[in-house]
This record gives sequence, C-alpha cells and structure tokens, in this order.
Amino acid sequence: MLIEKVRNTIQKYSMLKGGEKVLVGLSGGPDSVTLLEVLYRLREELGLALCSIYVDHGLRPDETPAEIAFAKRISEERGIGHFVEKIDVRAYAESEKLGKQEAARILRYEAYEKVLNQTGAGRIALGHNADDQIETFFMRLLRGSGAKGLTSIPAVRGKIIRPLIETERADIEDFIRAEGLDYIVDSSNLKTDYTRNRLRQSLVPRLREFNPNLTSTIQRTIEILNDEERYFDTTVLKALMRLIPKKTDTEIELFVTPLESMDRVILRRVLRKAIELTKGLRALDFKHIEELIALVKTGRPGARLYLPGGVRAIKKYSTIIITSGAPAAIGTHELPCPGKIRLPETGAVIEAKVVDSPVEGCNGRRCALVDAEKIKRPLFVRARRKGDFFYPAGFGKRKKLQDLFVDAKIPRDERDAVPIIENAGGEIVWVAGLRADERFKAAENTANILMLSIG
Repeated sequence: MLIEKVRNTIQKYSMLKGGEKVLVGLSGGPDSVTLLEVLYRLREELGLALCSIYVDHGLRPDETPAEIAFAKRISEERGIGHFVEKIDVRAYAESEKLGKQEAARILRYEAYEKVLNQTGAGRIALGHNADDQIETFFMRLLRGSGAKGLTSIPAVRGKIIRPLIETERADIEDFIRAEGLDYIVDSSNLKTDYTRNRLRQSLVPRLREFNPNLTSTIQRTIEILNDEERYFDTTVLKALMRLIPKKTDTEIELFVTPLESMDRVILRRVLRKAIELTKGLRALDFKHIEELIALVKTGRPGARLYLPGGVRAIKKYSTIIITSGAPAAIGTHELPCPGKIRLPETGAVIEAKVVDSPVEGCNGRRCALVDAEKIKRPLFVRARRKGDFFYPAGFGKRKKLQDLFVDAKIPRDERDAVPIIENAGGEIVWVAGLRADERFKAAENTANILMLSIG
C-alpha cells in the first residue's frame, strides 16, 4: 500500500523519468529509512542507481557517531554507496546572524549539492512526509506568511524530490513495524522548545479532534494554493519583463513609474521575484516587502534600503536597483606622479599632475591642490581602513574618516569605493570627491603644486 502510494506520488509530480542516479538523504530516522527502503525496492522497476548521505550538523556529538554508523550499515546492507558530510551550524549561524535551524538548512543543502556533483547524481530524495507538510503550513500561517509561503514544502524543487510528501506519518510507522525496519530517534525531535515539535505534539492532534481528515484537507488547500501561485507566477513574470532595462546575475534594475501605479497584490510579488532573480534567496518577511514598496512609492532619489541576505535596494530618478552583489571595494594601487591610473574595481580615473598656478574651481572635491614639497612619495590609492583619520581642509582639527562619510551622507555600501589618496608615510592627502587634508593643502605662495583629480 505505502509503496504503491509512493509510486503514484513519483508519477504524479514527474519526480523520476527512469534511469537516474538518486542521492537519498539518510538521517537514520523512520522517514529517511522508509524512503531508502521504498526507493531500493523500486530501483529495478524505475532503473535507479542509489547512494545515500548523512549530514553531521555538529549539534549532537553524543548521538551522531551512532547515527553515522547506522546509516552506513543499512546503506552497505543494500549495496548502496554512502557519504558523510560535516557542517558547522553554530559557527555559520553566528557569522551570518541566523537562527540555528535556518543555518542548518542552508548548509545541509550545500552539502547535498556538493555530493550530487561528486557522484553525478541527478536527484536528491528527501524524506519529508504529509505531516511535515501540515506542520510547515501551520508554522507559516502563525508567522503571517502569504499564500506563497502557505504552499508549504514543494514536492519537487529543482533537483530535490520528496516521494513521501503525500504519505502520512502513521502510514510510515505502520510500514516500519510491518517490515521490521530499524531506525534511530533524533532526540531533538522530542524537545518542546522547537515550534515544529510543539505543533506536532500539541496543536495538530487537537485540530484532528475537530477534523479527522485534517491531512487531506490541508493537502487539498495546498494544492489549490499551488495552482494559484503558478498562475500568479506567470502574470508576475510577464509584468516583470516589461520593467527591466538592465539585469545581471546579482542585480536587477526596474522602471519606477509602472511600479508606482501597480496593484499592491502584484507589486509585492513582482518585488519578491526581482529579489529572487538577483539570487537574494533568503526569505523576506512581509515587513521587508512593505518597506521596499515604501521606497518605490515615496523614497527620494538616492534613498536605499538594506534587506536580509545582503540584498540592497537603491532608488534612482527613474529606476530602482535591487542587488545582492558585494559592494564595490577598491584595492591598493600606486599613483604615478605625474600620471594617472584607472581603478579596475570602479572605473574611476585618478590623475596627478604638476601645475604652475592654482586652478580655479579646484575646491577639494573633484580635484585638490596640494603642496608637492610636503608629501612623501610615492602616492597610493586605496579604500578606507578601520581607524582612518585626517585633517579636513578648513575644518581646523582631526576628524575620523567614518565621521566624514556619515556627515557627507555617503551610503555605507559605497564607502569602500571612495578612493583614499595617501602618501608613503601613511598620511591621508585627499579623500577623493570629498575633502583634501589641511596639512598638505597648497597655499597662494606654494611653488610646486600638484593637482589631484578624479574623473
């Protein structure tokens, strides 16, 4: 019965065409053990080559060795190649400021992708079941997700397939008992400090008292939402294609005027899709999309918004740029005197040339006049460094470079692209585009004037 149900699910969602190599996520729990066993029994019928992977999250060192040994044993008993990948969830969560569960998910999928590439497997099969689907639905409902979030766990996403997604946990437990299969219980699934576990142990059983067919009811709702999402996706992509004057892998530019008049229902989806197309794949909360809408509708040119996952949105006069690319940051380059260089990171041209007399309009912003006798050569062009300070011309005292950027309203993602000109003594001579240093400023009687400019 269960094998037939899984076979039907595979056919319904076109998970496998036959002849594929499939990597099975094997934690040792009842779901993954059942998945491995079912695919093993279907391997000849579907022409499958199987291998398995255990991902060590580094969170349960007392239990992990036994789980690794168990997963290896049941794989070897079936003649299946087995892989173990270790990830450091705590370190990643701390460095990226993520919750442990989200950090674990990101690293786990990276591990899957790594082994897929190593083995040449075309699919990764995971053991999510119908009850996982229901729990995810209610988790997202309680969190305030929109319709797209409520579509819950997809049966197929890229190379990922979930053959048990229409199979209830009770059926899996019956199969395990009937077939006498061994499995391991993950202690973290018993803790009540995880939202999913509280839903599993408390809310869902209570809801089943009101509706014994809860699983099929929610599955039907999810199918309806999925159908509607496919329709909206088509509508959104058509709308989006008319809005894009320029796009790269990590950056997309959209015309503002059509966005401003767009129905809010479509606008939310267009902006989410735009973020997705820039590979800013981290899920954004409703409030983040509303902040982005506010930037579109009421933001002034030059205004910007910093979103999770390294995504930035910048309002221009007629367009809005959404990017997940790293901000430009210049390296360190020697500036010939006289001579010029083009900074490869930004394309800006910095020039140093000797002039006979002060140049009108050279006020320290686009160009600066310095006393060539006071600077120690050679000159270098570099990005800002922590602790940088200088003496702004006309200011009269020392100032932190950080404070200068703040006062000048230089966005933080553009500060590493501001060229800093320093002499061989490590002293800042000029902050290109902003201010020269008082200590090196040319005076009326300066005999040897060096003009620095940016273009």
